[in-house]
Amino acid sequence: MEKIPLTAAGFSKLDAELKHLKSVERPAIIRAISEAREHGDLSENAEYHSAKEKQSFIEGRVKELEGVISLAEVINPARMSGNVKFGATVYLIDEDTDEEKTFQIVGEYEADIEQGRLNMKSPLARALIGKDAGDSVEVRTPGGDKAYEIARIEFK
Repeated sequence: MEKIPLTAAGFSKLDAELKHLKSVERPAIIRAISEAREHGDLSENAEYHSAKEKQSFIEGRVKELEGVISLAEVINPARMSGNVKFGATVYLIDEDTDEEKTFQIVGEYEADIEQGRLNMKSPLARALIGKDAGDSVEVRTPGGDKAYEIARIEFK
């Protein structure tokens, strides 16, 4: 199986979510199912069906997280330098608007565009990987073609 690259922070976040699901959510849903069963006829018991559905979601997420964690390869960006690669924090300047944007290149399980964590498989990340500060990149986005200049690269 292929390893899944994660930053230390991303690994910790996924591990914390897994522990929370196992120690808090799972016991709570078991109690909710037990209480719903006590209300009698299960065929028309909305609380029971809702609790079972939530249990199914929780168990699915637990299996997904266990799979990711078992295949995780934790990469420490602070030990890297050079051009853009996994873990790099890239400071970009939009060549059309001079707007500055900052992204960290991360794996798909920790990507969150609103937090500035860019999936390494995204079009922008693929265009940035291997480039150096001062380079320009062009990327086709759903909103049209965009051009960026790499202002600087940090590994934190």
